[in-house]
Amino acid sequence: MTVSNDPLATGTIVHLADSTKRKWAHGDVREIAAGRMGDKAGLLPAAGGTWDWRLSVASIERAGEFTPYDGFDRTLTLIRGELLELTIDGAVQAVESLRPLRFSGASAVSAALPTGELLALNLITRSGAVRGNVRIVELSKKREQNLFDAQFGVMLQGKATVLHGETEEPLQVRDTIVGGEEDSPRISGRGFLAVVSLDLP
Repeated sequence: MTVSNDPLATGTIVHLADSTKRKWAHGDVREIAAGRMGDKAGLLPAAGGTWDWRLSVASIERAGEFTPYDGFDRTLTLIRGELLELTIDGAVQAVESLRPLRFSGASAVSAALPTGELLALNLITRSGAVRGNVRIVELSKKREQNLFDAQFGVMLQGKATVLHGETEEPLQVRDTIVGGEEDSPRISGRGFLAVVSLDLP
C-alpha cells in the first residue's frame, strides 16, 4: 500500500479487508472512502463525520426495503452474484452484474434476491453538491487505464498492476486505487475495473 498521511492522496491503494465491517439492514458493509469536494473539484476527507460522497461495498443477504437517503443520489453496481431485483417507486428493475444503476436516495426501494446472496458497490452522493458516475472498464495488458483527479478505480474481477511514478504494485480484487491529475496512476491487466468519477454539479 502506498504510504501517505492523506487517505485520498494520488496512488493510495485502499484494501477493502482493512476497512471496518459494520451491519446494515441487509447484511454487512465496508466503507472504501468518504469525503467532500474541494473548490476545484478535488477530493477532501470527511469532516467530523459529515460527507457529501461515500463509496462502499455491501453484502445483500436478505430481501426487504432499503433505508432511504433523502437529499442523496445512489449508484448501485452488482459485483458478485447474477441478479438483483429492485422495486423503485413501484417499478420493478432487474439489476444485472456489472451494470451500474443510478436512482434517487429518496425513492422507496425494496430488494428481492432471486439468485441468492449478492455483493454490491455503492456510491452515494449529496444532490446539488456532488455529481457521481460509475463506469465499468475491461482492462487490457496492452492499453493502460489512467485514473485522474477525483476518480477511484475499484478492481472487480481479475488481476491488475498499478504503475505510479516509478512504483509498480499489484491490484487485487476489491482493492481501490485513488487517481490524480499529476502523475496519474496507470492500470493494466486482465479483468474488470469500476471507474468512479466525482465532480461538482
